[in-house]
Amino acid sequence: MAAQRADASASRKARQARRRRIAEAKQSLRELRIELAVLNHRVGSRIEIKDVDFDCLDVVTRHGPMSPTALARRIGVHLATMTGILDRLERGGWIVRDRDKSDRRAVLIRGVPDKQRDIIQLYDGMNSSLDTILETYSDDQIDLLVDFLRRCTEAGHSATEQLATDSG
Repeated sequence: MAAQRADASASRKARQARRRRIAEAKQSLRELRIELAVLNHRVGSRIEIKDVDFDCLDVVTRHGPMSPTALARRIGVHLATMTGILDRLERGGWIVRDRDKSDRRAVLIRGVPDKQRDIIQLYDGMNSSLDTILETYSDDQIDLLVDFLRRCTEAGHSATEQLATDSG
């Protein structure tokens, strides 16, 4: 009987410890989100781009070229708002609007590679820090981190899509 109580107590403590670890991981992701948002805001301020404009530029440079409608959907802004964002980015020389070769009526947005170098330089400090941190991990650990971050990104995307569906 005493052995069963000891096992139950150990099991309860193990579950509590696991819940604490999970809560700590979630809290760490929230802290990371805040720090990255602040970093992105500071970079955007340096290059005189609003936060939402900077988000749009990032999506276009990583996943573009794309239509304004697809970009608006991805960022979660109204198409009329997207027009203003794209006008600002185009005036700043960050993007160009090209006619879609398969449909001359359609427009595709793409980033300007020469301008991207300006942004990359502003992230040198963060990239150097990440290189130093990742150097301390084994290849298997890095693979685990990449898998975790990819799955977190997919979960975030799914949650975003669900909210868009629920509100629309």
